[in-house]
Amino acid sequence: MSKFADIQIDRAIVRRAQRGDVRAHEIIYRAFATPVYSICLRFTRVPAHAEDLVQETFIEVMRSIAKFRGEAKLGSWIRRIAVSKALMFLRSAWTSRSQSLADDWDDLTPGDNASHGISKHPDDALDLDAALANLPSVSRTVVWLHDVEGFTHKEIATLMGKTESFSKSQLSRAYQRLKPMLDVHEKEISAGGATARSY
Repeated sequence: MSKFADIQIDRAIVRRAQRGDVRAHEIIYRAFATPVYSICLRFTRVPAHAEDLVQETFIEVMRSIAKFRGEAKLGSWIRRIAVSKALMFLRSAWTSRSQSLADDWDDLTPGDNASHGISKHPDDALDLDAALANLPSVSRTVVWLHDVEGFTHKEIATLMGKTESFSKSQLSRAYQRLKPMLDVHEKEISAGGATARSY
């Protein structure tokens, strides 16, 4: 789960940051740098790129904090900036590689978004990172934004400059890709348990 919601910053610190207080800027940076890095790394999969995006995110945060009105939590606002920076980075990478946001999955039949059938066993979560790493970057991004960060399809569509149906389709296709990977992991766990019981 995203850690942004768990971080509480006193309103007085925010007001000081809005007035340009360097110490307040540092407090906000220290509080949010780790979750910002985490979310950027999820999207880019390259630590150096994630570190660059952390810097870009906080440059934007400090440049724009005077306009922050507090209608949402500070963490939610910073998270949105981080996601926006990560998506801008990915878009430039997709463009430079002439990669289509639609991916080359026309051979797959879109699944049912309401019932994608991914195993709910806790042990599967251990291998989820590895499974996500095998997804194309667009699909990995949609899964992360929707399932972990809690963005709606409408919000994802806006962030990615696409339609809601694009977001739903990517999520469905990603689930189809993830399910076999997680099923293999579940079978390995079951086989290991059976072996252990046989001794």
